[in-house]
Amino acid sequence: MGMALGGSGGSGGGRRRRGGARRAAISEINVTPLVDVMLVLLIIFMVAAPMMTVGVPVDLPETQAKALNAETQPITISVKNSGEVFIQETPIAVEDVAAKLEAIAKTGYNERIFVRGDATAPYGVIADVMARIQNAGFKNIGLVTQEKKNK
Repeated sequence: MGMALGGSGGSGGGRRRRGGARRAAISEINVTPLVDVMLVLLIIFMVAAPMMTVGVPVDLPETQAKALNAETQPITISVKNSGEVFIQETPIAVEDVAAKLEAIAKTGYNERIFVRGDATAPYGVIADVMARIQNAGFKNIGLVTQEKKNK
């Protein structure tokens, strides 16, 4: 009722090639186009990365602390040397900082908040902003600085 697979069942065992060697299928992947695409993407990201910083220009103080590894984009509050306060790039009154943060925090009170204060900004304004953020219930507050350059 069934058929035999693999030949006629005789002593010869089916067809044979004259050369005697059987050619295997080529199963290699050509990685040259993949490498080309990856290099182009690398160049694009290297050019675009410096342009993706927060738009409020502040002169950050320098410290010896290393950069943090960030997997999500935090909310950034900037304090300029004139005492102006910004959330991301939007100017805001100091009194409205806590209410605005509660409105835009995606993960509630676990949202990461970075405070960027100009090196010549009034210390009292930066301290007031941080106190208002902490009194609102946010716990993940960090100060942004620049790494000191070795001279």
